[in-house]
Amino acid sequence: MNFSELFKQSNQLCKVSPDGKYLATCVQYRLVIRDVSTLQILQLYTCLDQITHMEWASDSLFILCAMYKRGLVQVWSLEQPDWHCKIDEGSIGLVSSRWSPDGRHILNTTEFHLRITVWSLCTKAVSYIKYPKACQKGTDFSRDGCYMALAERRDCKDYVSVFVCDDWHLLRHFETETQDLAGLEWSPNGCVLAVWDSCLEYKVLLYSLDGRLLSTYSAYEWSLGVKSVTWSPSSQFLAIGSYDEKVRILNHITWKKIAQFDHPATINNAKAVVYKEVERRTAVGSDDLSLHNITIGTTLFNTQSKYEICPLPVQIPVVKPDPDRANPKIGVSTLAFSSDSRYLATKNDNMASVVWIWDMQKMNLEAVLEQTSAVRCFQWDPRRPRLALCTANTKLYLWSPAGCVSVQVPTEGGFQVQSLSWHGSGDSLILLGKEQLCLCFMDTDQEDK
Repeated sequence: MNFSELFKQSNQLCKVSPDGKYLATCVQYRLVIRDVSTLQILQLYTCLDQITHMEWASDSLFILCAMYKRGLVQVWSLEQPDWHCKIDEGSIGLVSSRWSPDGRHILNTTEFHLRITVWSLCTKAVSYIKYPKACQKGTDFSRDGCYMALAERRDCKDYVSVFVCDDWHLLRHFETETQDLAGLEWSPNGCVLAVWDSCLEYKVLLYSLDGRLLSTYSAYEWSLGVKSVTWSPSSQFLAIGSYDEKVRILNHITWKKIAQFDHPATINNAKAVVYKEVERRTAVGSDDLSLHNITIGTTLFNTQSKYEICPLPVQIPVVKPDPDRANPKIGVSTLAFSSDSRYLATKNDNMASVVWIWDMQKMNLEAVLEQTSAVRCFQWDPRRPRLALCTANTKLYLWSPAGCVSVQVPTEGGFQVQSLSWHGSGDSLILLGKEQLCLCFMDTDQEDK
């Protein structure tokens, strides 16, 4: 694997275009477009203020930059660098801006969620959608780009509206059986809409496209409930992470629970492989104490790490959450399916340094990765069953069914990987630090297919 040099970025704003050809990064108020393969700068755009959000259009021809404090959105064209568009929401303010699936409309949510304004780049027409709900995930587009589901709050009740994205007309509008709707998400095949309640009420509702309630799922009552929800890419499974430190898997035929994954403090499962990261300081010989080595900080202060397979039983480090503080660090907050729906990776917040990997065919625990630091981010390769993760240190970690590896990122100045994302081809990774980024190119000849 090869690593690029470091490049500047601000606010972790760095995204590969949907067609995989370009890399966009924001540096304060500048937008830099590079060629992904050569990393040469192709375009440089200057915005009116510091950029707080950036997003590619679905066809990679346009890119929007939002400046929420100023209530401004600027749109840039890759084909015509001289063309640009400015949307000013004025005194009504701006809290979120995003593209519609066609890449020709922009949806701006105003302050206090008073309304969503839909701006057309083609006709300059403006549409307004009232009563959007301020919640964890209040809008979602179907994978085919045909429909938008929107959570609404009016007369102290929750509703869902389904809009057709072609002309933004209302297709369905129905009340949901939620106390305080927290989020909604389409299944990847676009047939079912999952809607879930706030953590105070354990309730997941499944609706068809025409607004019929297909099923309701509740695991327990009178305790903090749902923390995270995600669909498998095949649409066959709905995974629900809860505050009781368990993941429940619903199947797409009966919408009943078919599996429950626990996150125990002691692992006795003989079918699972437990990988533990072990660090050791590198011994420094007097020959290595050259001024050059000290300056670039290579071997002198580096800690090398590798994974060791632990004999069972294994005790997992658990942090007891403070019950008096809001949003306790407990429960399953992160769920991610591999692209082939074969594996599910989970993170339980009171075991912050551990990633759990479950085999969805056998419905059992496949592997446990115990890191020396809290796991910041993990993401599956879009093409292969391979998981990349980072823990805000100078290393990149990869898991595949063949095993685990810890890789030192060979950059100057102690670049720490805060988050990461895969290129759509799975051949490279973008590693993001606090104010810099680095690309990691995979060696495609040696990887296991």
